[in-house]
Amino acid sequence: MTICDSKIRLLDESIQGANQMAPRVPFLFVPCSIGTLAFVAYVVYLSSSSLYVVPESQLKLQCGPVEGFPKRLRVYISDLEREMNYGLLEDYWSKQDSRNADHEDEPRNRYAKMEYPPYPSNPLIKQYSAEYWLLADLLSPSNGLAQRVGRPEDADVIFVPFFATLSAEMQLDRGKAKFRHKTQQNADYLRQRKVLDLIKSSPAWKASHGRDHVFVLTDPVAMWHVREEISSALLLVVDFGGWYMEDSKASSDDATGMIQHTQVSLLKDVIIPYTHLLPTLNISEDHPRETLLYFKGARHRHRGGLVRDKLWSLLDKEPHFVIEEGFPNSMGREQSIQGMRNAGFCLHPAGDTPTSCRLFDAIASLCIPVIISDNIELPFEGMIDYTKFSVFVSVHDALQPKWLVNHLKAISATQRRKMRENMAQVQHIFEYENNYPGGIGPAVRDGAVSHIWKKILFKVPSIKEMIVREWRKPNGSHIPVRCHCT
Repeated sequence: MTICDSKIRLLDESIQGANQMAPRVPFLFVPCSIGTLAFVAYVVYLSSSSLYVVPESQLKLQCGPVEGFPKRLRVYISDLEREMNYGLLEDYWSKQDSRNADHEDEPRNRYAKMEYPPYPSNPLIKQYSAEYWLLADLLSPSNGLAQRVGRPEDADVIFVPFFATLSAEMQLDRGKAKFRHKTQQNADYLRQRKVLDLIKSSPAWKASHGRDHVFVLTDPVAMWHVREEISSALLLVVDFGGWYMEDSKASSDDATGMIQHTQVSLLKDVIIPYTHLLPTLNISEDHPRETLLYFKGARHRHRGGLVRDKLWSLLDKEPHFVIEEGFPNSMGREQSIQGMRNAGFCLHPAGDTPTSCRLFDAIASLCIPVIISDNIELPFEGMIDYTKFSVFVSVHDALQPKWLVNHLKAISATQRRKMRENMAQVQHIFEYENNYPGGIGPAVRDGAVSHIWKKILFKVPSIKEMIVREWRKPNGSHIPVRCHCT
């Protein structure tokens, strides 16, 4: 029995239980939209998580029978040329870029000749490697949640196998001055244009207006020049920080500060985790922690990251607080490992974007995250409850003198131990790497790839509903776009 089989059976049992508890009145059939059925199934899924509790009242819904809800996610891989994915890796490994200069000991020429070259180990790029692991899972002969199909008409979603982040990072290294310009000298722009021209001319895109197409945009600047054109698609993003310009323009015209643009939303898109850069610490190897709070990163950032400089000034001289500049590259990796594993709490303030791989390094290190980022969105929320192993602090409170220090000291050793135990239960959920050459092999059991497919799976009914609604619109009609999603 698959995961989805058990969830649907649980859904049926929940509905039956709700009917038994209802008053003895003539049976009332409450018609449900496909989106509602998806919501019910999703609520039932959440109820099975050890770190999430769904109120009983939310399960007392009377609906028609759940028919046609997918048991596995059927995925068609768009037919892109190899140069848009593994060919990019061949190009990357065949040349010495400044962004991988720290890794000269790697067998670059041998990597470049592989059928499935490894993803760069440079942390600046590796942190965005979800695109690599998702495609590898689809190419693997596995029995996971995602089932590859041979025709787009048989698919629930269409996966676009473009390594958009790698493309952007290679351009930033080889020609940063051209990155934001639509010129022949910008190889990343040319690749974006080639991918979009091919995808948008396909019958599959035209049939759905792109709503069932999946793009992986983990880097905040991935697909920078064509985002508006793919705004109808399902985007896999680490947060919405890459849309700060659109957010700013949209909210500046609204006195309430509401974001009005429709390029990204929690309803349409999926938040996915960064790839953590530090090794996972098993809770059996944990030891007493001497530092109260640890942070290693850049002091000066833009936008929401301006809070870092202010926090630095407040906390830098505090006893048992370690605040230092740096990044877990080849020079600072061991320092970061020791720093996080020796600290009770790890600071996670906003940077240029609301989140970073630092959060997932902290989870891997069993260091309780202290999240100071008011606009943060987190992966797999609902599937897991972050409040069971993280501390959330508003920017306003964090900037009050001594507030954060006193707040963290008030959390007892018993509470901290329990939070680390809870964290250990979910560490595997953020694991991408499966230790198979080229990633071609079964995904980590119930890991990041599986959870991403689950998130997409539960969007399928609403995607299909949107496509059907689009089909029935008569020519010449105008229906305004509404997406006030959060």
